[in-house]
Amino acid sequence: PQPMLAAMADRLDPPKGDSLTLDDLVRRYLAAFGPASVADAQTWLGLSRLAPVFDTLRPALLTFRDEHGVELFDLPEASRPSGDVAAPVRLLGEFDNMLLAHEDRSRIMRPEHKRWMFTENGILRAAVLIDGFVAGRWRIEDGKAESVLRVELFDKPAKGAAKALGAEGEALLAFAARHDRRDIRIETLDGA
Repeated sequence: PQPMLAAMADRLDPPKGDSLTLDDLVRRYLAAFGPASVADAQTWLGLSRLAPVFDTLRPALLTFRDEHGVELFDLPEASRPSGDVAAPVRLLGEFDNMLLAHEDRSRIMRPEHKRWMFTENGILRAAVLIDGFVAGRWRIEDGKAESVLRVELFDKPAKGAAKALGAEGEALLAFAARHDRRDIRIETLDGA
């Protein structure tokens, strides 16, 4: 499927003044992807030396430490569900920012699965999220008369996740399929 694009002006508040400052960029990054480290923001923004910007913003931000002791920053008004809230099954598109917005992707994808998600020339495949982690990949195959959502998982999903994946797949096909005749095929990747 082709990406759907929208004008940035339709999605974001207009900048104050003539241009965005680095402070504005970091706050907008955290609004979308926080909590995140300085290195995460630098990776996504394609900038270096952002530590002084975070230090300037520190009084207005919340800070945390991840399991490796890395300092993470977030906006105080950001939503942070409690640890007992289940992450929903989701189908992310190719090059989804959820997977590109952090330097350390181990919070969402196991390192051994990276080879299944990135092609040799750097294309990031569409991802399946189960329990907040990349659990596989997906694609829609449009034949002459049928649209098939092909899901390839690293492991067999639990019953509840399989049901939720089916519902998410149906919603995706209702939106993106070219044909009225549709099917969902879920497989386990060999060697994953």
